[in-house]
Amino acid sequence: MIRTVAETGSTNADLLLLARSGADDGLWLRAERQTAGRGRQGRAWDSPEGNLYASTLVRLRPGDPPPATLALVAAVTLEEVVRLLLPTPRGLVLKWPNDLLLDGAKLSGILLERADDAIVIGFGVNIAHHPDLPDRVTTSLAEQGVAVTPAEFVTRLAEMFAAWLHHWRHDGLSPIVARWTERAHPPGTPLIARLPDGEAVEGTFDTLAADGALVLRLADGGVRVIHAADVFLV
Repeated sequence: MIRTVAETGSTNADLLLLARSGADDGLWLRAERQTAGRGRQGRAWDSPEGNLYASTLVRLRPGDPPPATLALVAAVTLEEVVRLLLPTPRGLVLKWPNDLLLDGAKLSGILLERADDAIVIGFGVNIAHHPDLPDRVTTSLAEQGVAVTPAEFVTRLAEMFAAWLHHWRHDGLSPIVARWTERAHPPGTPLIARLPDGEAVEGTFDTLAADGALVLRLADGGVRVIHAADVFLV
């Protein structure tokens, strides 16, 4: 089920409240505009009309893979939807954990938040506009010649997410990690991971750990497992 509102503060915040009130698994909420949109680590998310601002609710069940790995489910879902829309998907790359880049420019953001047994996954996709950010290049689908409305996009996204969520629940994490790895930057790609405490770790992409964590190969040949960080291509 997809609900649409003209304006709200944050679709993630709204779904967290609905989750605590007993909302069902599979609910989607899309807003034409957000007045208090947010990204990872509390960043503000610019939300002009014309882009996608949508969140969905996943109720955790016994036997599900680790909840944090839903970030990878969201990433492979979004990548597949965008890939099918682009005239040519060349240059479309996933960056850990769930950023989608097109020719090195950021196209979207994904935010996971939890309320008891519910995970709320928010998607922000630059469809018609893209912000001018000081620390990274951005792009939009319109800039790439793609004509799609937010309503059309969220319908495709909800259908694709249901399919990948089924894989996650019934086949485990392996097919998710395999698809993510297939569509991500290749092993050996130089990365910088900026940890929540401010430490910057430089290395090259090695692989994903079994739990979906990022494994960086360091200059001395050792590895560093990263569970939370902002990651930048060098």
